[in-house]
Amino acid sequence: MIIGLTGSLAAGKGVVSDFFKEKGFVYLSLSDEVREIARQKKIEITRKNLQDLANELRDKNGAGYFAEIILNKAINQQYKKAIVDGIRNPAEIDVLKKLKDFFLISVDADSELRFNRLVNRNRESDPKSWEDFLNVDNRDKGMGEKETGQCVGKCMTRADFILINNSTLEEAKNQVEKISEEIEKRIPRLTWDEYFIEICRAVALRATCNRGKVGCIIAKNKQILVTGYAGSPKGLPHCDEVGHQMRKTIHEDGRETMHCIRTTHAEQNAICQAAKLGIAIDESTLYCKMTPCIACAKMIINAGIKRIVCEKKYHAGQESEDLFNQSGIEINFLSNEIEAYKNQKSDKKDL
Repeated sequence: MIIGLTGSLAAGKGVVSDFFKEKGFVYLSLSDEVREIARQKKIEITRKNLQDLANELRDKNGAGYFAEIILNKAINQQYKKAIVDGIRNPAEIDVLKKLKDFFLISVDADSELRFNRLVNRNRESDPKSWEDFLNVDNRDKGMGEKETGQCVGKCMTRADFILINNSTLEEAKNQVEKISEEIEKRIPRLTWDEYFIEICRAVALRATCNRGKVGCIIAKNKQILVTGYAGSPKGLPHCDEVGHQMRKTIHEDGRETMHCIRTTHAEQNAICQAAKLGIAIDESTLYCKMTPCIACAKMIINAGIKRIVCEKKYHAGQESEDLFNQSGIEINFLSNEIEAYKNQKSDKKDL
């Protein structure tokens, strides 16, 4: 889940973000991304300079550029819940709405009250006079800006929830509490496939190869039969202990891929557990992180598993998909996103 924050300058968005951080949400900020780039470029940190830099980067990379950075960070770090501050362009909302559980909160307050708060917080990038405040605030809302510029006013009109912060801190917290309760009501119950994939993620935490933090569940009639995770055969050293055992594969089309072969894959371990314990897994469903490799695919077919659910796709999974189709095994993906590995390339040497 991602909760987005937009709103007027110094309206009190920090009250909202602090509330959700206490609930275990990771705080991410589009504005912090701009500030970091400004520091790298040795640009003086002023509100105008930050606005100019953000506009320049949106013009160059697309209006949703900063939201793409944040979304990729959330996905790569596997954050379950995040609060994203500093949304200033509608395209950023469109990017974040790619996640089904995205809610946008707008925070506003009277202008004079906001100016007083701004003066009191004394942030380096904030304007210091009333006139400068009005100029910055108007630009922030979209006055004189292009479509790729600062358009907070348009963002506020798209909010799912509106918080007017003209009273006490306690009143603001009460409003946030009510908004949080309403968000909880709007979150749909997990499907069975989503439920088992969530458990797969927990199983994967036991994996001992950091190139393949993968877990697997085999279930039937909505009951878990066995689990498995990527790790070395029993009694042998793990990647976490002695490093990877990499092997090159040369494909018919000339591609070269590198794989760690020290571990047994999660799907293989789950099937082995079933055989060891005498648990029948024919007609079952296998849940895993991504498209099983060709070796796992053959084991899945011979084990009598009839359905596979993957969280995402494997970049070299087409051969396995073809085998499943030929064998009459259904394969579903919760996302069409392709799992990426560190140092992975899209050319002839695909690591």
